[in-house]
Amino acid sequence: MTIIPTIRVQREDFDLQAEVDRLSKGKPDIGAVVTFSGLCRDEGGTLSALELEHYPGMAEAEMTRIGELAIERFGLKGLTAIHRYGKIVAGENIVLVVAAAPHRQAAFDGANFVMDFLKTSAPFWKKEHHKGGHAGDWIAAKDADDTARDRWK
Repeated sequence: MTIIPTIRVQREDFDLQAEVDRLSKGKPDIGAVVTFSGLCRDEGGTLSALELEHYPGMAEAEMTRIGELAIERFGLKGLTAIHRYGKIVAGENIVLVVAAAPHRQAAFDGANFVMDFLKTSAPFWKKEHHKGGHAGDWIAAKDADDTARDRWK
């Protein structure tokens, strides 16, 4: 049976427990579920929000490609990846990855793999909005993200 990743790019928030249940309930071959939830942090009290933009269609296609690679590489029994866009205030959810596998290590590795590639390969851009109302710059990619991705090659 072919496992197809669930991929969503959406403005609205997500419910972590509902996504875990949707992926794992009634599937006795799943022995481990690993979740990663990325939140908008306030950067020491200076940031009020992040504005996230994406390339519609291409973002979903790249996320699907990454998800399919993770499923194949780690033998995942299910994978969900959700990425939000729009203006997201400090403390709110940005991204969710749920990886399900027969054993914990595959689930951990699958979730890590997906996040490392989402950070570097999926066409999303972030702009900071600082407290006091002024918009900052678009955030540049970090070398550390490329290094994290490259460990999977």
